[in-house]
Parts: sequence; C-alpha cells; structure tokens
Amino acid sequence: MTVGIVGAGQLGRMLALAGYPLGLDFLCLDPAADAPAGRVAPLLHGAFTDTRLLARLARQCAVITFDWENVSVAALATGQDRAAEKRLFERLEIPTTRWHAVGSRRELARALATIGVPGVLKTRRLGYDGKGQAVIRTAADAERAWAELGHVPLLYEEWVPFECEVSIIGARSTHGEIAVYPLCGNVHGAGVLRLTRAPYGPPPWQRRATHYLERVLSHFRYSGILTIEFFVRRGRLIANEMAPRVHNSGHWTIEGATTSQFENHLRAILGLPLGSTRARGFSAMVNLIGEQPPRARLLAIPGLHLHDYGKRPRPGRKMGHCTVVEPSAAARDARARALLKDLRVGVRIP
Repeated sequence: MTVGIVGAGQLGRMLALAGYPLGLDFLCLDPAADAPAGRVAPLLHGAFTDTRLLARLARQCAVITFDWENVSVAALATGQDRAAEKRLFERLEIPTTRWHAVGSRRELARALATIGVPGVLKTRRLGYDGKGQAVIRTAADAERAWAELGHVPLLYEEWVPFECEVSIIGARSTHGEIAVYPLCGNVHGAGVLRLTRAPYGPPPWQRRATHYLERVLSHFRYSGILTIEFFVRRGRLIANEMAPRVHNSGHWTIEGATTSQFENHLRAILGLPLGSTRARGFSAMVNLIGEQPPRARLLAIPGLHLHDYGKRPRPGRKMGHCTVVEPSAAARDARARALLKDLRVGVRIP
C-alpha cells in the first residue's frame, strides 16, 4: 500500500520512516528538489498546484495526506485561516483571545480602539514560526506593522501575558477512535519552537485540553493527527491556534511514547487501530535551528537521540532535533537546561 504525501519536508520524512515498519510505501510531492523526505521516499518534483502531478499522486496512492497545512487543499481552509480558527474556537466554546479581522487601516484603528494595546497583528494565512506577525504597543508600531503586512488580510488580537505555552496532540481514526498524548510544555525563541517537555502540567490542564481537542476532532470528523496550541494564564487555557497535521511539539513521541505521532497519523488515515499514547518517561525535545552542531559532539551526550533532517544550513531553519527521556520530571528538566546551555540556545525554562 502506498501513501501519498503532499509536502516532503522533515514531517514527511518522519512519516515515511514511521510507516516502513508497517509495510507501507510512500510517494511525495514537493516543489523543492532537495526536500528532506526525498532522501527516504520517491519524490514528484513540482508545484503543489500542479494538477498533472496531483492526479498522478492520486492514481498511485491508496490515501493522500500532507506534511503542512499551507497547501492548496480546500478541506484545510479552517487551519489555513486564523480568523476561521478563531470562529471555530468560539463556536465550540473553546476559550480564545479577543480578536478582530482587519482588512483596512480603518478596521485596524477600530480593532486597536476596541481591543487596546499591546496586541499582535497577524496575517490570516501562511504565517508560521513567528512569520507574518508584528507586536503593536504604540501608534508608530501600528503604522510600521500596516506598512509591512497590510497588503494581505489580517487579524488583530490581544496580547496575552501568559505564564507558559502548551499544546495537546491527538489522533482520530476513520472509524472515530480517538487517542490523545500527554500535554506538551513549549518554549519559543523569536517565534520558533526551541524546547518541548512532556508530560507537562497538572492533571486539570490535561483534562481540559483533551476535552477541547476532542470537540475539534469530532466537529470535523477528522482523520489523522491534530494539534491545538494554548496560552496558559492563571491556570486558564486560551487557544492560540491549531495545526491539522503532525506537529513539531510532538517529535518527542518518537522515543518518548509507546506509539509516535507519525505512526498514529498513518494508522488513523488508514483506518487501523490506534496505538497507545502512553509516555515512556519524561521527555525533552530541543530543536536545532540555523546550523547543525557536530554530530559527534551531540552523540557523545549519554541518552541523546539525534534526528538530522539533511538540510542545508540557513538562519532560522529547523535543521534537526534531539530528544532525551528521563525517569522523572526533575531529571528531565535538568537535562533540558544542560542541553540548552551546551547548544547555546538563549531561552529560559519557566
């Protein structure tokens, strides 16, 4: 059985690596000839909108999935549009930020007057890893943000002085079976995820996040992995955005859970029984950004699992990640702090 993947980045690569032990084959489509998944699976080189290649993918594959949401597939409309996400959260009674859609300078002025400052102006589409957004604290900030971003539909939302950020990841199969992973605690730097720890947070956070995630999965009759990211403010979970795909904050599941998010995504879209999401210990995952440290230096660290995506170095680019799994949260956090210091990652663990 062949699975088609629209997109051949590191997520597509890890999907293929998770599927080979299950006896699956893969075929990817990507505009980049050197895309990471192309090193482990056949690659159709072309645009995501190339109807000829999409038709070939459909003919040759039993099922088609994708490795990021910003592809030209109508069914992903909610995940591609931040305003649609906000409306969905409100409809499903999932707490989210106060927000306004912005399509003109006048609407931006109205949003600023209604919501106040500080706030964040974001592109409604194609923003990820801190791209396509600007923090507004003053009138001058608003002018600069409009000049930079005002050529596309926007969204303005309140700034949340959160204590931490968390994400919940779960799978729903074509038969309606649902499996949810332990909550992830995430630390970002310059808008990019740098560290994930799991399991994270007290049981009430896990219960609420799971409840919200199940609402979204059931609403769409979704198949596959889906993630919701939250701000935590005074113990309250405030939904920020969702990702209808395998997620960077779930990379720890490869070594740290009984069944990885990648394997469970494949099980879900193929209608196979979902695997256990039980944590094998306490995991910390660190993204390697911009350049890859020497392989020997990383592998000399006891218990470290390295994933090199095979990319060319570039500022801000996700080059790989590494994971450690420990028997306690305290030991995990100590290892995480040591890793961040050794890799000179300038973020602080809350």
